[in-house]
Amino acid sequence: MRPPAVVEPGPPLAPDRLARFSRQLLLPGFGEIAQRRLAHARVLVVGAGGLGSASIPYLASAGVGTIGVIDTDVVELSNLHRQVVHGVTDIGRSKIDSIADAISAIDPTVTVNRHRMRLDAGNALELAAGYDLIMDGSDNFATRYLTNDTAAIARKPLVWGAILRYSGQAGVAFAGFGPSYRDLFPTPPDAGDVLSCSEGGVLPSVCAAIGSIMATETIKLLTGLGEPLLGRITTYDALTGRFRELSYSSAPDAEPINELTDYELFCRTTRASDVLPAEVRESAQTITPIELSRRLAGHEPLQLIDVREPFESEIVSIAGSDLISLAMIEESLARIRLDVPVIVYCHHGSRATRASSLLRAHGIQNVQELEGGIDAFAATVDPSMTRY
Repeated sequence: MRPPAVVEPGPPLAPDRLARFSRQLLLPGFGEIAQRRLAHARVLVVGAGGLGSASIPYLASAGVGTIGVIDTDVVELSNLHRQVVHGVTDIGRSKIDSIADAISAIDPTVTVNRHRMRLDAGNALELAAGYDLIMDGSDNFATRYLTNDTAAIARKPLVWGAILRYSGQAGVAFAGFGPSYRDLFPTPPDAGDVLSCSEGGVLPSVCAAIGSIMATETIKLLTGLGEPLLGRITTYDALTGRFRELSYSSAPDAEPINELTDYELFCRTTRASDVLPAEVRESAQTITPIELSRRLAGHEPLQLIDVREPFESEIVSIAGSDLISLAMIEESLARIRLDVPVIVYCHHGSRATRASSLLRAHGIQNVQELEGGIDAFAATVDPSMTRY
């Protein structure tokens, strides 16, 4: 079922606003009423990273009156190749502050709400109540399920996107008008099977392609134009230049979405050290950066293995590490010592989890993962280390 325009029109536009949006107002079927709807609209954007920085400027330039942005990160050097609203002078700044400046430069009349917090089940519904539409540009399944369920309970549309390496996808969910993200992905993948952009990489122009689609779907829903991506997802493969469309429908046996839950646990991404009681935590197969630092300073016998790629090791590494990339772990078992504890690390931790699982599968049980990877080690132990 095609939904009506999500937003009612705001007051008539002043001549300077009509002039600003003149090329948009000329579009067949658009007109001043659609522009007034955008001016009256409130959009909540989850994430100011690759997809957020690609879509938010188009929302501002199109005339969306209020944009709320949720993010807790600061701009890092490695963000700049794909998060194009941020620049070199923004490194170390809050991404929200940086993107708010970008919006102001486009149109200072746009209201920007800065939500410097982590979206979770405790605040999502309250935040959503202040907006007409949710746009999810996050990079993890836990947040995608959270935004889907929040939108369903709040009866508001959700526009979502995902990117990795050379491809991306985008879709829409709107309770009462089509299937939801849960109908497309009833269960999340195993945490160890999911690469992040920091592990798998991403072509920056893929962010632009998917971010533009997300912004377009948002404008369509707010104004009632066109046919939203309900029950369909658009996928893009940069290596072939092809777009594909996949259709899906509501699962007949799906449970109704009536409440929010613990999405970290649902997606099995919460680490044992975060959820286990203290007496059980000692048996967890992880090690904190502080504990690793203590053991290294005490010259305790251990083998420290860096499972990142060689170029990452050249950026920064922990002294004394053996570099064995994740792809080479099974071919390099002869290099693994059996007489000392083995500690593996990567950038943030996911590759280390997979590496330690492979080692245990081959009978090497005395292995631990560095919690939070080298990024956490740099943040908590040695701030002079380069973070990327």
